Amino acid sequence: MSLDRDSLTPGALVLGAGGNVGFGVVGALLEAGSPVLAVGREGPRMSALAEHFDDEPGLELLHAPCIHDDRDAARLADQVRERGRPLRAVFASMGTPLQSGRLLDRPASFLLEKLEADLIPHLAAARHLLPLLAEGQHAANYVLIGGPYAERGWSGYGHASVTGAAMRMLAQVLHEEAHVLGVRVQLLSVDKPVCTPENAVNACAEWPNALAVGRSAVSLLTRTDKRSQSIVTWAAKDAHPPERTVACDFEDTLLAVAGVPRNGRASA
Repeated sequence: MSLDRDSLTPGALVLGAGGNVGFGVVGALLEAGSPVLAVGREGPRMSALAEHFDDEPGLELLHAPCIHDDRDAARLADQVRERGRPLRAVFASMGTPLQSGRLLDRPASFLLEKLEADLIPHLAAARHLLPLLAEGQHAANYVLIGGPYAERGWSGYGHASVTGAAMRMLAQVLHEEAHVLGVRVQLLSVDKPVCTPENAVNACAEWPNALAVGRSAVSLLTRTDKRSQSIVTWAAKDAHPPERTVACDFEDTLLAVAGVPRNGRASA
């Protein structure tokens, strides 16, 4: 069977690619030379993503409903596996829009709804995508992206603070459990609101934009100084354009395993 370099290069899957941060992660991955499978609900946001990157041959779109439970996540994992390209990373940027409100002003059932919408989907996705990542013959990463309301309670955003704190603990536990699978799970904790087209008028100068968050997330694939950390805090110094492609650290190994020298011709 003839193999080429493009078919060997593992790709990255982005959950929530139609969201603001997901958009930035897709852009950062393409900038770094990684093939991208962008997953999101069919609609105007995914259409805008496709239009913005219409000249990028490395981008594939997979329209899929939101992940709510194990059944949804298993279906997605099967779809990704059927595509045949190995995965080297998953980036998960999922969640409902931020809603203001005091914990004491809403019924307890509202917090349960937030946990079911903003935490359980991440667990379901990890349960089915981590084994998929482990099937590859290379180092793999699973990167969750969290917001600024998790370390300390935000006045008026209590439900987001509770679910965000739960996400941090989820990341720490998954970091330990996935170690035996050969997959590194990390949470990129963005301690400032992200500047978006919707809030740009009122945004502070130090708020990162989506591409800056995406670059920082992608940098976790090649950084060696943060490998042991389950939670990495976003920093502007990590948001610069990449100095090398993310493929360069494993390309030679993959080609050798497949018997494909750098001239692209498979060995007999």
